[in-house]
Amino acid sequence: MANLKQEINQNAPFSSLEEEALLNLLRTSDCLHRGFHRKTRGWGLTSTQYNVLRILRGAQPAGLTCAAIGARMVAAEPDITRLLARLKGLKLIRQHRDRHDRRVVWTRISDAGLELLRAMDPVIQRVPVELLGHLSRAELTEMIRLLELARRFCVEVRAPE
Repeated sequence: MANLKQEINQNAPFSSLEEEALLNLLRTSDCLHRGFHRKTRGWGLTSTQYNVLRILRGAQPAGLTCAAIGARMVAAEPDITRLLARLKGLKLIRQHRDRHDRRVVWTRISDAGLELLRAMDPVIQRVPVELLGHLSRAELTEMIRLLELARRFCVEVRAPE
C-alpha cells in the first residue's frame, strides 16, 4: 500500500507531522466522499442533497428552517438556499413561510422525497461497511475517538449552545 507521499508523487518531506496528518485526513475524506457519492448519483442526487433529505426525514413532521438544516449538515454548505431550490425543483421537499415571521421559510420533506429515501436506504446502509469494513471494531473506535479529538478545536463545527 502506498503512503501519501507516493500517492501524490511528492519527493520533499512534509513541513511537519501535523501537515502530513492533515493532508492524509483530507485525502482520505475525499476518497470516502467520492465512494459515497458514487452510490447516491444513481438516483440523481449529490451526497449533499441526500444529507439534506435525511435531515428533513428526521425532522418530520415539523420541518426545519434553512439555518437549522445548515447547522445539522455533515459538511458545511455555503449556499443552502440554492441547494433547497434544486430539491424543491425535483419535488423532493416542500417549503412555506412562517405565519408569524414571513422572513422565515420552513422546509419539509415531500412524499416523493420520502419514497426516494426508502428506495435508497438498503443500498446506502451498506456503504459504511463497504468503505470501512476492512477496519476492526477497535480500529474504528480509535479512529472515531481521534477524529472527535481533532475536531475539538474547530470552532465552526461546535454544536449550538
